[in-house]
Amino acid sequence: MKIGSGGKSMARQLYATRAFYFIGGFGTASWAPLVPFLKLRLQVEEDVLGLLLLCIGIGSFLTMPFCGAAAAKFGCRKILKTAGMLFAVFLVALSWISSFWIAVITLLCFGALIGSVATTTNIHAIALEKASGNRLMSNMNAFWSIGGFSGAGLSSGLLGIGASPVISTLCAALAVMGLILVFSRYLSDNSTDLGKSPLISIPHGIVTLVGVILFIAYLVEGAMMDWSGIYLTAVRGFDISLAGTGFATFAMAMLIMRLIGDRFVQKFGSKFIMAVSSAFSAGGFLLVIYAPVQPCIYMGFFFIGMGCANVVPIFFTVLGRQTVMPLSAAVSAVSTLGYLGSLAGPAIIGFIAHQTSLYFSFGLLAALIILQMGIACYTFRKLT
Repeated sequence: MKIGSGGKSMARQLYATRAFYFIGGFGTASWAPLVPFLKLRLQVEEDVLGLLLLCIGIGSFLTMPFCGAAAAKFGCRKILKTAGMLFAVFLVALSWISSFWIAVITLLCFGALIGSVATTTNIHAIALEKASGNRLMSNMNAFWSIGGFSGAGLSSGLLGIGASPVISTLCAALAVMGLILVFSRYLSDNSTDLGKSPLISIPHGIVTLVGVILFIAYLVEGAMMDWSGIYLTAVRGFDISLAGTGFATFAMAMLIMRLIGDRFVQKFGSKFIMAVSSAFSAGGFLLVIYAPVQPCIYMGFFFIGMGCANVVPIFFTVLGRQTVMPLSAAVSAVSTLGYLGSLAGPAIIGFIAHQTSLYFSFGLLAALIILQMGIACYTFRKLT
């Protein structure tokens, strides 16, 4: 099946690609409730657990640069079907492993599979968007968030009613495998459409600029995930029970805007939406920093989510328009840079906060949003 081979085929490919975004978010979120159980089984302290969890990031980071070459050689369908099935198997394995070194290897492999699924799904979606001529990336990315909410809800619900971690992850894995079996047949076997790709994808030219934009975007998202709760409780004096509400507000705003973002980009254009998004994000940080009352602080988190929602989808679309690198190599390269931002961001924010304050760190994030907008304007000019 080729990209764009008829209306009915295109519709099926759209549904299938959305399904794999959902699978990525669902499977990743299904893992999160297992972390306390893994700590208990391995009998490790928090510092060792932190190093263990870093193995997931290392596995993803080491795999992403090779995904472009793999997709170009074998096609997205084969990569996603194989990686998705293995992803489900390793998810179940993480629910019962009790050996430290086997856990290290399993987490590295699990991270590698997350990176493979995420990057290859993006490659397939951008190729599909390019073939269809319609904006698709915001809506596609929304399904990762929907999958995340669903996976976290299912796993937490099953554990809450007394199911064991093995039963919980087995249910999640069976759901993932079922979706793969139903939808993978409709993915494009598009190796011939992606062009030749080097073994390791290293960004250059305008792709480097897109990579920097995504690095900042993922850095901000990672900082919101890891530091919003600490900011609310330690800096703004919220009750500990409200620690997760800032990120939840941010995440909900991102989901809403990604569900409707393609329509706005189609109607008003990428440049305008990028400018408005930057204004919302920067303004949101100002509210979070300076607002004197709780409702305005939450409004700030909502504005940040609105502003961040469509940055990544817009610039994944840009990769479909550039001619400096083959599509698969470009997506692989910028995905690696973006993921580096999500890994490094929380640590950088923590270091700066330790030297100064979280107020200053959040102000720095607002400044990075403005810098991101400047790089985006230059990138758009280079494309015209």
